[in-house]
Amino acid sequence: MGYTCSEFLHDLLAIRKVLIVLLTPILLLPVPLSVETKEAQCAYVVIIMAIYWVSEALPIAVTALLPIILFPLVGMMSAKDVSSKYVTDTTMLFLGGLVIASAIEHWNIHKRIALRILLIVGSEPHWLMLGMMLPTWFLSMWISNTATTAMMIPIANAVLVQLRDVKEMEETTDQPELNGVDNKALELESVTVTEKHNGSVNNDTARQELKTSTSEDGSSSMDDDKSGAEHLRMSKALSLAIAYSANVGGIGSLTGTGPNLVMKGQSDIVFQKYGAESPITFASWMQFGLPLSAICLVILWIWLQIYFLRCKSCFSCCHKQDKNTSRQVTEVLRKEYDALGPITFAQGAVLGHFLLLVILWISRDLGGVGGWGDLFPPKTVTDSTPSILISASLFLFPSEVPRLFRCGKDAHSISESKASTKEVKPLMSWKVVEKSIPWGIILLIGGGFALADGSQQSGLSSWLGDKLTVFSSFDPWVMNLILCYIVAAATEVTSNTAICTLMMPIMAELAIKLGVNPLYYMFPTAIATSFAFMLPVATPPNAVVFSYGYVKVIDMVTAGFLMNIVAVLVLIGATESWGESIFHFHTEPDFFKNSTLLLQNNTIMNSTTSCICPNVTLPFNSTV
Repeated sequence: MGYTCSEFLHDLLAIRKVLIVLLTPILLLPVPLSVETKEAQCAYVVIIMAIYWVSEALPIAVTALLPIILFPLVGMMSAKDVSSKYVTDTTMLFLGGLVIASAIEHWNIHKRIALRILLIVGSEPHWLMLGMMLPTWFLSMWISNTATTAMMIPIANAVLVQLRDVKEMEETTDQPELNGVDNKALELESVTVTEKHNGSVNNDTARQELKTSTSEDGSSSMDDDKSGAEHLRMSKALSLAIAYSANVGGIGSLTGTGPNLVMKGQSDIVFQKYGAESPITFASWMQFGLPLSAICLVILWIWLQIYFLRCKSCFSCCHKQDKNTSRQVTEVLRKEYDALGPITFAQGAVLGHFLLLVILWISRDLGGVGGWGDLFPPKTVTDSTPSILISASLFLFPSEVPRLFRCGKDAHSISESKASTKEVKPLMSWKVVEKSIPWGIILLIGGGFALADGSQQSGLSSWLGDKLTVFSSFDPWVMNLILCYIVAAATEVTSNTAICTLMMPIMAELAIKLGVNPLYYMFPTAIATSFAFMLPVATPPNAVVFSYGYVKVIDMVTAGFLMNIVAVLVLIGATESWGESIFHFHTEPDFFKNSTLLLQNNTIMNSTTSCICPNVTLPFNSTV
């Protein structure tokens, strides 16, 4: 047989990523060659990177490095200037936050917090769901959304297996008592750091057990009976509750997710261009983002109860548990919590470092009413200062009380021979940090800063802002609503950090053209990139819960569609209410007005000069 067309297409698909990488720059060459302007050169680079990001022909972090190659090739910027944009104040803020997050994960503090909250809220379905959501939401403000989800989903799985086993025992035997403590199916599977950051968690055994619950006499699967259908709905509800809570929790703090830091870094670039300082600090972000995140969490909790658990209100649910089932679930959670043992010195020390860092972040600048930052010369300390200070302390602070400072019998618990040679280890080692930090995200954020700077220097973002002013006839909030829905839809199929990187320079220029604060369009569109509830590929937390097999794509689409609609409406409401009181979104700062007016006067003067004396070059101080 010859080489068939189908075989050719199959082989072509096998190398599709190579073809995309090689052919895209060639096919787009007419853009910079036919339009010989800086804007066209920058657009050439931006389009190439956008195609690579959407298609993932190259790893996202590798694509973020391309400005170092492409900007010098098109003659826009030198490699030295581009490279300097990859490590900024925002990068250091993020790095310090990641080190603290690594310490929390390394000492298993996040699991202790999660299990404690679950024991407090109880095991009724609606309270159990809230118990899963609260720690996920809180932890995702400080550590990786993916790591939080990968830690919480095994806990949810253990609870789900326990619920199923209790039901089966009640239906098939006269002895309803089940010793859940000895049930091996309830052991929480371990998730490596690499798996967490890749967003892939495999649990085929538990997934298969949950999906196929067939009795010996050949009875139908759990989907075919009422009890099985209720359990399946509960499984879907808990899975999506964890994924969505991680997405929503990321907007609660400045370091919660990548787009927040992209927005912070690019707002710094915009304000510094006009000789001003960006009003976005850790404290001001939390003033806006934390209430918004909490409201979205409550709406999410109510919606998932209505959709999956058939609840008529938040405090009464059709999906009830008997006392025996509730007791067994509590036993499982208690067993896992007790297995952690008492809080160790190292865990207490890490918690102390974390709380101190949060206090320093919040109290540095309290929105114009002072803060410890006023003790230093203006513009010398930023949020990255305490971030690096506290994270550096983790590499020095001991993980146990040194024998020198112990009292009583404990001081003599170590033999003299061992005591003379034993070295007290610090809370963190660099090897642990190297493995746990997602370095690709740092490169992606840095690439965004480089791309934003190139867009501004070339005038591309200004040109795009001019084109978008055709929508200026709309009320500002309506235009903001449309932009947020566009961004929320785009982030379903591409990286939220990548889409935020592309949009921020355009939003800044659009706001300046329309005479409003640049943050008015930058803030909502950046947050909207975190509203990715509909597809498994939208965010790593979605992919993690989808890999467990409890949720189908149609479940995520139907449940996430309404959340996308409602979350954006809440975002716009927050922008127009307390966001306006914090950042004065509708008032363009004076330094933007003056710069815009000066630019307009220069444009008019140049135009007038060219009309009156087209062939005369005026001296620098000449007037017409």
